Amino acid sequence: MRLMFASDIHGNAYFCNQLKKLFEKEKPEKLILLGDLLYNKSLLSFGRNNERQKTAGILNDLMDYIIAVRGNCDTDLDQALLYFPMMGDYKKLNVDGYEFFITHGHLYNKYHLPPSNKKVILIHGHTHVPCIENTKEYMYLNPGSISNPREGNPNTYMIYENKEFIIKDLDGNDFKSINLDECY
Repeated sequence: MRLMFASDIHGNAYFCNQLKKLFEKEKPEKLILLGDLLYNKSLLSFGRNNERQKTAGILNDLMDYIIAVRGNCDTDLDQALLYFPMMGDYKKLNVDGYEFFITHGHLYNKYHLPPSNKKVILIHGHTHVPCIENTKEYMYLNPGSISNPREGNPNTYMIYENKEFIIKDLDGNDFKSINLDECY
C-alpha cells in the first residue's frame, strides 16, 4: 500500500495546489492529512477568507482519497467547508502488519504517547518540523509542513510504501527515511 502524508497546510491555497500536484505524481492510494488544514490567522486578519475556501476546494477535489484528523486550529467552520470528515482526534491504521497511530500532535505526541500494548508507530504533524525518531517505546514520524516549515527545514511531505517511510521535499527529493524491517 502506498500512502502519502501531509500536515499543516494552514489555508495556503498555493501550497495545497502543490500538494495536489505531488499527489497526482506520487499516485498513493490514500492521502493522510494530519490537521491544521484551513485555518491561517494572517489570512483572516487581512480579510482573505477566500484563500481558505480555495484550499477547501482543492482538498475536496481529492476527498475520495483523504483520511484526515483534526488539528488544534481546525474548527467546525472548517469542517463545514470540507466534504470529508476531519474532526476526529486520531485514527488507527493497520498497514503491512503494523499499527499506525495517526494524529495531529497537540494531544498525543512523544511526550504523551497513546495507550498501547505494543510499540507505537506515532505519526503526527503540529511542530512543522520533519522528524524520524525510533526508540524502544515508540517510533515517531512527522512529515513536517507542506506550507510553513520551521527550523530552516524545506517544505515537506511523506510517502509510505513497502515498509519504508520517506520524507521528501517539494521537488520529490528524499530528505529523511526509515525502513520498518530494519527497526523491528
